[in-house]
Amino acid sequence: MQDSLTFININLYIEKSGFMGMRKPKVEEKEEVKKEKPKEKISEKKKKALEGIRGIVRFAEVDLAGDRKLRNALLQVKGVGKSLAKGMATAAGLDSEALIGSLNDEQMKKLEDVLKNPGKYGIPFHMLNRRSDPSTGENRHLISSELIFAIKSDIDFMRKIHSYKGVRHELGLPVRGQRTRSSFRTGGIMGVSKQKAARAVARKEAKPGEAAPTEKAPGKEEAKTKVETPKTEKKEAKPEKK
Repeated sequence: MQDSLTFININLYIEKSGFMGMRKPKVEEKEEVKKEKPKEKISEKKKKALEGIRGIVRFAEVDLAGDRKLRNALLQVKGVGKSLAKGMATAAGLDSEALIGSLNDEQMKKLEDVLKNPGKYGIPFHMLNRRSDPSTGENRHLISSELIFAIKSDIDFMRKIHSYKGVRHELGLPVRGQRTRSSFRTGGIMGVSKQKAARAVARKEAKPGEAAPTEKAPGKEEAKTKVETPKTEKKEAKPEKK
């Protein structure tokens, strides 16, 4: 009786736990219909804040988004960094946290004047990108197309006088002393096995008198050390005169 009960209990355990590869049949669950979330409506505060603000502001040959803060919007201009953008706003007497679309035409003109003549408004010369200009000797700050043209003309001048930097620009190599073993590599990738095969082919093609490309040819000093042993020739014995 006990043996039969234990056998029944074992079968029940197998069915429940899925032991010996036996698993319960999966019950198909009903797919729940996902309810679409309603789109978030723009708050009334944002609507009020965006009223009376221009969508796009033209400044220094660039279209700036009007809903961005002044210190962030000026970063889209080529040649303006974070420190200069904040310095320009303070020099013009504007709040750097204000939206650029909320500024009127007079304030935008003053900002452009600060950018063109930064020394006039007390911006230090170390923040400018064209200090002691080689042509004029003045401290200037170039932006957008003027900056691109100045960089191109400087590179062309270095190439013309064949300076070290100009030659490196012509060859397409790094100018500022970077290593070229691991970076700035061009051409196809060749594995170790292919390199060995190429060397073997070069050795076969090399003439017997010439040194293989991988092997070093003996230098002058090695040639001097090697002393050729004179060949001794056997002389025939002459008959003695009587």
